[in-house]
Amino acid sequence: MSAGRSGPVRARLAAGRWHFQHGPIDLILHAEGELDAVDRSIAQCWDRFQTVLPALVTELARLRQPAHEHPAVEGPVATRMVQACAPFAAERFITPMAAVAGAVADELIENFWQAGVTRAFINNGGDIALHLTSDEKYRVGICSEFGATLDSIFAVGAEMPVRGVATSGWRGRSFSLGIADSVTVLASSAASADAAATMIANTVNCDFAGIIRVPAEQLKDDTDLGSRLVTVDVPPLPPASIASALQRGCAEAEYWRGRGIIYAAALSLQGEVEVVIPKTDASAPWVMPRVSRNGARA
Repeated sequence: MSAGRSGPVRARLAAGRWHFQHGPIDLILHAEGELDAVDRSIAQCWDRFQTVLPALVTELARLRQPAHEHPAVEGPVATRMVQACAPFAAERFITPMAAVAGAVADELIENFWQAGVTRAFINNGGDIALHLTSDEKYRVGICSEFGATLDSIFAVGAEMPVRGVATSGWRGRSFSLGIADSVTVLASSAASADAAATMIANTVNCDFAGIIRVPAEQLKDDTDLGSRLVTVDVPPLPPASIASALQRGCAEAEYWRGRGIIYAAALSLQGEVEVVIPKTDASAPWVMPRVSRNGARA
């Protein structure tokens, strides 16, 4: 992550959506409600957005340290990253960078917490922060890059303890130690969902000779993962290997759900899907009928 040569840019999109971009931060956002309140919140979000990347760049060295070392940070986004990864740090290797996309979305969604804005979302490359009031809800669609199986929709309502959605996997834009095509997590914040999706995706794994892994530092000089092996290719797997890998991931997801860190998760590997949801919640959000294959959509 670097500030890059070009400054922040924005563009108005169709259906009232906006595109904000600055270096590696690439957002789609939208708000609904009273026109004046929506316009004001968008303007405030843009002003805050322009300060995010420069502040993060000054703290990158500390944010790439293992979270169990309790790196000392100052900025609000960096603080969100450290806090989101803290629950995992005592038991697993993780750095605050695992929550960067979600933390940026969380920081910016606060600009929509004002009277007259009924609902809003900020989608930072698939890591989504939500703002919902009273009876409002969002329906989110996700699909697996491997095939058509994880074409599903889920609803997040204002009454639910969910304000963040994030997805991780070896096919995504970040490195993964596991072999999941995708792991989508619902949590109380986008930063928490981001960190949890990373950790759960890392555990979707099995021993199979054809899986190709290389040290992360060979792919990216400044990676926070160092010499840890990350997945770069997964061949077609036998059913037993798929089932074993997903079982490991589900055990990890259930562990963090039981501790209250996540609300629900969906794990996908080569056309097979497993879902972890609250066992006693009749309003659990996942619905599996197919939706059009247009990617994640709120």
